[in-house]
Amino acid sequence: MADKIKNAIRIIPDFPKPGIQFKDITPVLSNPEAFQQAIDIFVARYKDEGITQVACIESRGFIFGAPVALALGAGMTLIRKKGKLPAETVQETYALEYGVDTLELHADALTAKDKVLVIDDLLATGGTAVAAGNLIDKLGAEVHAFAFLVELSFLEGRRKLQDNHREVFSILSY
Repeated sequence: MADKIKNAIRIIPDFPKPGIQFKDITPVLSNPEAFQQAIDIFVARYKDEGITQVACIESRGFIFGAPVALALGAGMTLIRKKGKLPAETVQETYALEYGVDTLELHADALTAKDKVLVIDDLLATGGTAVAAGNLIDKLGAEVHAFAFLVELSFLEGRRKLQDNHREVFSILSY
């Protein structure tokens, strides 16, 4: 089903440090057939789910979220790093391997009527996605599902999201 995507992903050994097998998605983006296949898979999965907003996590989530939102007839909501959004925001700070980071969402981006699909390129440990879900919860909207191009299943990020009773979908899993 995702053969064009899988064949386009480039594995780079020992990047950014020894022992890591980096999954480079840039060849997917430069290959129109693989990129289209990714969008088509996301749209087919959620076309009948009543999604009203696609929340895209900075920055590669924007790449996948924009065409998915258009195809679903939904709005697109940006989840950005601290200090990047111009209007009033809600914030969520979360732990990283070394330190913390903060995500923001415009305070008026979503309402309790919204059914939200969260999209990003990669699910690793799940910290960023959990923070994104918490932001959406703060605005009273429903997180319907999280969708990712690639999941690094050995890092168990899916479990963090499912612990919060969230649907998790990934096109490819390593």
